[in-house]
Amino acid sequence: MDLFDYQMDEQLISEAPLAARMRPQTLDDIAGQNHILGPGSLLRRAIQADRLFSSIILYGPPGTGKTTLARVIANTTQAHFENLSAVLAGVADLRKVIDAATERRRLYRKRTILFIDEVHRWNKAQQDALLPHVESGLFTLIGATTQNPYFDVIKALVSRSRIFELKPLREEDILILLKKALTDTVNGFGKRAIRADEEALLHLARVAGGDARNALNALELAVETTPSEDAVTHITLEVAQESIQKRAVMYDKTDDQHYDTISAFIKSVRGSDPDAALYWMTKMLQAGEDPRFVLRRLIILASEDIGMADPNAILVVNAAAQNFEYIGMPEGWYPIAQAVIYLATAPKSNSVGAFWAVQEEIAQNGARAVPIHLMDDNRDAKGFGHGEGYLYPHSFDGHWVGQQYLPDGLVGKQFYHPSHEGFEAQVAERLKAWRDKQSKALSKASAESGTGKE
Repeated sequence: MDLFDYQMDEQLISEAPLAARMRPQTLDDIAGQNHILGPGSLLRRAIQADRLFSSIILYGPPGTGKTTLARVIANTTQAHFENLSAVLAGVADLRKVIDAATERRRLYRKRTILFIDEVHRWNKAQQDALLPHVESGLFTLIGATTQNPYFDVIKALVSRSRIFELKPLREEDILILLKKALTDTVNGFGKRAIRADEEALLHLARVAGGDARNALNALELAVETTPSEDAVTHITLEVAQESIQKRAVMYDKTDDQHYDTISAFIKSVRGSDPDAALYWMTKMLQAGEDPRFVLRRLIILASEDIGMADPNAILVVNAAAQNFEYIGMPEGWYPIAQAVIYLATAPKSNSVGAFWAVQEEIAQNGARAVPIHLMDDNRDAKGFGHGEGYLYPHSFDGHWVGQQYLPDGLVGKQFYHPSHEGFEAQVAERLKAWRDKQSKALSKASAESGTGKE
């Protein structure tokens, strides 16, 4: 490195964003993540003893400390530390690291730790290129990803690594970082006269959404754009609100946030909690989720989880879907919200899922023949007797008559089991009476015919 390179590096460090300057250098500096870095934890012991021999994957949302933890390991270990970004680097860059690691091991018996940020961005072939060298122990891999590694990292690599999930930081953890940034005289604002109201810092911590980088960026914006009075920069609640006006909604239609949020939404509607259902609906729609996706899930739920307990549920949500197509957003929130509230407060029944039992029966025993009296009599009544013996229900009192409808061998089998919720309670009562009379009628017909057919 020549003088010009050194001066440029010094300038980049001094001009780096506050979040970068305040990045922790030791394990004790890291706020939060006690579930994996608390006293006595496996990962903490391995880092402190410089015994990180097995590869690890750090998984969590942005701003939770994945890169920070990798840098702390770099500061702690005696092994050589290499850093690659999957966004910028490719297999050619990996080959250079492999060659250097091989030479380092051969000449100096020195281990290499390779950190790959955003490892999920490498395709399967690129990730496959890591495998032989992870297996041989040429280097210890530290992968960082915001995506679920069980879906976005190849299985072979996951099976050779330990997964550590980093959680969004708590408000109290972010508050510690903000106060430290205000008092740090080397990397923070400790040399400047700044008075930050507690309610202002609490607001930044609360609205940051568990993202330390988001909170520190907002603090930096507040400090750098607020005029000083009597040489003191005063950060009020109003200043904090202007600096971080809207909580970042952590939601990506291709990652876990999508699946976890829609899961919470469906379970809240199914669990008859309209408040929670509206909350998750709003999170999705505010984050840019397609309203039609939400409506499609509601249409499914109207049959799957409400069904015959309130047959109007499917009509309500279908009407909401049609209304949305007429009016669009933002007014389209109203019919969607109405459908959500209706379904969440409706009586629940999953009895419509009876068709799963029918599918299992056919899969195990095959599709049985249609009884002759149920066959079409328009074509083969004379030649084959199709339809002979069929009793027309509307010719009997109550528009009902007891006769066999299931195939031979399944007579008396019940697939549909109505609940006693809402409208379906009436269905259950009516159906029980029909089934009882049908059973008696079929038993009598069997006895009279002497066939004993069931």
